[in-house]
Amino acid sequence: MGRGKLRIYLGAAPGVGKTYAMLSEAHRRIERGTDCVVGFVEHHNRPRTEVMLHGLELIQRREIGYRGGTFTEMDVDAILARRPAVALVDELAHTNVPGSRNAKRWQDVEELLQAGIDVVSTVNIQHLESLGDVVETITGVRQRETVPDEVARRADQIELVDMSPQALRRRMAHGNVYKPDKVDAALSNYFRPGNLTALRELALLWVADRVDEYLQEYRGEHNIRSTWQARERIVVGLTGGPEGRTLIRRAARLAEKGAGGEVLAVYIAASDGLTSASPKELAVQRTLVEDLGGTFHHVIGDHVPDALLEFARGCNATQIVLGVSRRRSWQSVFRPGVSATVARESGPDLDVHIVTHDQAAKGRGLPTARGTRLGRSRVIWGWLTGIVGPALLAVLLNQVVPDLGLANDMLLFLTFTVAAALLGGLLPALASAAFGSLLLNYFFTPPLHEFTISDPKNIVAIVIFVGVAVSVASVVDLAARRTHQAARLRAESEILSFLAGSVLRGENSLDALLERLRETFAMQSVALLERTSDVDPWTTAASVGISPAARPEEADVDLPIGDTMALALTGRVLPAEDRRVLGAFAAQAAVVLDRQRLVDEAGKARELAEGSRIRTALLAAVSHDLRTPLAGIKASVTSLRSDDVEWSEEDRAELLEGIEDGADRLAALIGNLLDMSRLNTGTVVPLIRETDLDEVVPMALGGVPEDSVDLDIPETLPMVAVDRGLLERAVANIVENAVKYSPAGQPVNVSASALGSRVELRVVDRGPGVPDEAKDRIFEPFQRHGDAPRGAGVGLGLAVARGFTDAIGGTLTAEDTPGGGLTMVLTLPVAGGTPPVTAEPPTAAFT
Repeated sequence: MGRGKLRIYLGAAPGVGKTYAMLSEAHRRIERGTDCVVGFVEHHNRPRTEVMLHGLELIQRREIGYRGGTFTEMDVDAILARRPAVALVDELAHTNVPGSRNAKRWQDVEELLQAGIDVVSTVNIQHLESLGDVVETITGVRQRETVPDEVARRADQIELVDMSPQALRRRMAHGNVYKPDKVDAALSNYFRPGNLTALRELALLWVADRVDEYLQEYRGEHNIRSTWQARERIVVGLTGGPEGRTLIRRAARLAEKGAGGEVLAVYIAASDGLTSASPKELAVQRTLVEDLGGTFHHVIGDHVPDALLEFARGCNATQIVLGVSRRRSWQSVFRPGVSATVARESGPDLDVHIVTHDQAAKGRGLPTARGTRLGRSRVIWGWLTGIVGPALLAVLLNQVVPDLGLANDMLLFLTFTVAAALLGGLLPALASAAFGSLLLNYFFTPPLHEFTISDPKNIVAIVIFVGVAVSVASVVDLAARRTHQAARLRAESEILSFLAGSVLRGENSLDALLERLRETFAMQSVALLERTSDVDPWTTAASVGISPAARPEEADVDLPIGDTMALALTGRVLPAEDRRVLGAFAAQAAVVLDRQRLVDEAGKARELAEGSRIRTALLAAVSHDLRTPLAGIKASVTSLRSDDVEWSEEDRAELLEGIEDGADRLAALIGNLLDMSRLNTGTVVPLIRETDLDEVVPMALGGVPEDSVDLDIPETLPMVAVDRGLLERAVANIVENAVKYSPAGQPVNVSASALGSRVELRVVDRGPGVPDEAKDRIFEPFQRHGDAPRGAGVGLGLAVARGFTDAIGGTLTAEDTPGGGLTMVLTLPVAGGTPPVTAEPPTAAFT
């Protein structure tokens, strides 16, 4: 039998019409012939909602007695016996009256779904667990009844029942939601227009996120790459320059114009050499985009426009924001910039915004990965300018202006030599000077069209031309190289400054440092290796990227750090000049690793100090708590051994009972102390195996009076994967603590239920309860809440219970009991992830 389907009507506030919409859906299904029943619907005396119940089959509610009163709850057993196709269950987040089959109504719904029954339910946005703090901030009211977000997200259908705040307030004013005597108070408090608007926005955004999840799943399943403009996603292309901050802010303003807009900042790093971006500036921009609610992404690609478009289409973006190119205007003649290329190739599904900024057309301030070496394209252009340019010039001067004069001809040829030096360096300039001198000799010095010179003055002119050309080319080449070197050194100094700043700031994330190193050099992976001696194998201290090297010999670049450490990079071979910056990264990585280990040692030292504190607290606690039962035992034994008094059989039995009670208290105290010692020393090694709760829990109740606990453990629960001994000790401590604080005549309720791959054991007492701020503190050692009397224990029971629960892979939390008291929730994993089996309801057992 398959699992039933869950449909949820979600509202922003009470009164928007969730229940009415659910009942309307039921009438539509009945008209189509669907077997539909009302499991639980609360109409709150609203006439129009009550009318909608006419014609629907109602399942009789179950009556439960509690604290002298009678309450009604949904009868899960009756619905399971009736087995309709669809059941209507109102108020999904409702907390059931103690004594019900489950503590929460959503757990009842889970049972119906497991039985193959479709469920239609309702819930308000303020009842979702993750939004509790947000709703409390908005309305000032803390929602005690909540439903886990996971339950709502697993729903097959979620329909938003929407209503404007003004319409809802009019509905309330007309008496359609609350009784007339409560309308004024509601309108002036919870149902203020601001509160309703904020709650409505929460509901709309939550549903929009859910719809977005469905959309992403569908696009992935059908391999859809084109952009569907269902939601504004704005990609910001960053270069690492200062204009990036302007682009990010501009994109954030664009996103604010449409509700639910999302900003994704992406930096495309070339896969060859040092990036042209300042790591410091990129870090600032990463912080800025995250502060504005966006995300930062780092992508490596050989062709920046293609990589940017691929990223934008992969995340279903609708807009791209780019800055006006920082390249000089004349550079666009040879090659269009990234902005122009992206705008041309974006297609009709992507809008490209090109934003002006202060750095436009000012040139790039940082060097490229090539450092002091000129790129291949520049060298090619240098050779073309130095060789082809003079040849074309010679043809032009011969055909168009043949009588310009030798001096002017030499100056024109010298221009191409200087241009060759600027583009391609010294060698193309020297070749241009030599080739230009030959052309001058052949075409412009008598005798023409011969490689001879008749006039000595022309010989001197040619020699001067060659000398000037070589000198100018050398100076221009040297200046260009010095400019590149200065720019590279500036980039290196920024990197080193950033590394030094990270030391001063105390940053100790080794993975973040290695990731920054990988991004800076555009490598595939980076690994920090270490070994204890020259003969020992290498071990990986930290690594980032894909397929990091396990030994220095396997890396494309390896850099030793002392005698026992090495930095291994894969992806490409770095030039020698890059090793200076690489050495700085390596030194910083070693420092960060040492700092991490010092932090770990400091943590161990704190643990030792905490252990010392616990021992001190232990001595202070047991000085009275252990002495009290010992004193009672000593007094009883002394009285029995006394010859001065003739004790009756009743008196003797009473003294012996006192000795037995004192011994039991001592055994319990010492047992908890030994358990806490095992937890602190890490010697608790659980033996996990499949176990039935109905076999373990009754064994844990031997230390409490027989009439102090109501036990309800269904035999049909799935088996749990736990250590039986540790679970028994944990349950015993929890139950003993609950019995200790429960008032006389109010037994503790111990019940269990299954939910998916988990089983929950709930221990419910009717005691004074615990405030929210103390719920975590009660699980700390030597903590006794409230006015617990001395001699009632050293405050280790719940600490030991949580420690054992963590050891077996479960969780132990404290919740308020509806109507007063404290509920301990022990969650355990189902053995093998087996879902619970729906069966006939078990009968309660009493211990």
